[in-house]
Amino acid sequence: MLTLPTDLEKSYADLLMLRNIPVARQPYYMRWLRYFLDYCGKYPSDNGTADQIRRFLEKLQSKKQSSFQCQQAAHAVSLYFELNRSAPVSQEAELPDTDTPLSPSVSMSIASPAPQRPSQFRMAGYQETSDSAEWDTVLATMADEIKVRHYSRKTLITYAKWSRQFQRFLKNKPPQELSPEDVKAYLTHLAVACKVASTTQNQAFNSLLFLFRYGLKREFGELRDVPRAKKSLYVPVVLSRPEIDAILAQLSYPFDLVVKLLFGCGLRQFECLKLRVRDFNFDAGILTIHGKGKKDRTVPIPGAIRAELQAQIKAVGELHDRDLAAGYDGVFLDDSVEKKYPKAPKEFVHQWFFPQKSLTTVQENGQRRRWHLHESELQEALYPAVRKAKIPKRVTSHTFRHSFATHLLQANYDIRTIQQLLGHSSLKTTMIYTHCVPVRTIQEPRSPLDL
Repeated sequence: MLTLPTDLEKSYADLLMLRNIPVARQPYYMRWLRYFLDYCGKYPSDNGTADQIRRFLEKLQSKKQSSFQCQQAAHAVSLYFELNRSAPVSQEAELPDTDTPLSPSVSMSIASPAPQRPSQFRMAGYQETSDSAEWDTVLATMADEIKVRHYSRKTLITYAKWSRQFQRFLKNKPPQELSPEDVKAYLTHLAVACKVASTTQNQAFNSLLFLFRYGLKREFGELRDVPRAKKSLYVPVVLSRPEIDAILAQLSYPFDLVVKLLFGCGLRQFECLKLRVRDFNFDAGILTIHGKGKKDRTVPIPGAIRAELQAQIKAVGELHDRDLAAGYDGVFLDDSVEKKYPKAPKEFVHQWFFPQKSLTTVQENGQRRRWHLHESELQEALYPAVRKAKIPKRVTSHTFRHSFATHLLQANYDIRTIQQLLGHSSLKTTMIYTHCVPVRTIQEPRSPLDL
């Protein structure tokens, strides 16, 4: 891997600090810059900088890098050009002529130092242009059906991903000629050749079922004799209270408060990060959670962090006042809500409880809006904290939700109460936590009449 010259590394690090790039993200920016310069040295281009950058980003996509990682890499490269647009970095990695004008797509990706966010469904793979116009039409129809049913953006992205993979597996076979045998072959391929988990295979099955039913407008058919991926017993990783306290001691604001809510209320990561000011009812002592499948539930507000939560709302209010004074366009809301209430994005009650530090520029209209704390920021903060706390377990943000349920079981709370607090549709899902708690029964069960 290319080593950056000392003077360039120092200048680039100073620019990262000047552009308010979080300290936790700066090593990633350095890494993307090294990757880009190394790529330029290995794969020179005669078509100018625009082509070089475009091919570099395509290379990242082919390596299955996420959209966030590609966006971060593009931003890192743009900062390099901002730092030095003419001087070559080294003989091994001399950049092409930067005077070549960038194409609109490339300049939109890298020119703006502020992060850009497309509309709610722009990230989905159904918008890709493939070699088959028929497949593109079918996936667009499927996407419309998903939007009509108000499914989440993640559902659309997942269904589109599996549909595209199914398309590539069949080598662009015309959609009208698809049959249940093609689905059997693909599911068999996933289980036998790819050795995917049972949940992954079921996810692919549900995606293709929706594709057939609503994209192709015909029934799926019978699927028999399809090898199914083996489903193994999953025992969640659980942290003790001292281990959680040790991790919290290594976390700084606002990530410590995020983890306290994850553990204290049993929240999923996206449920926590998408909390808004309106969701807190301190008078009643309850917190409203907008969970999976647009199902709402309430959980008690932990009394131990009540003061911290109120202080956070005060801080959000101060930030909101500064945003209004600066003339920002509000927070991101669902399109339906914003259409009905145009002034809602600027109202305080709709502000994120964990807002991002910087504003986000919307690609379609150039509006400057505020998004919530990104999942990657929490992950980047959590990993070194667990390592510094010397916890010999694989800890993710979901581990705290597991710990919430297990600790309540250990405190002899009713399993159905825990089910309601977690927002599980099925009690079977909640029962996995019983494997984490030692059996306390010391005698055979008896009738209450005999007690």
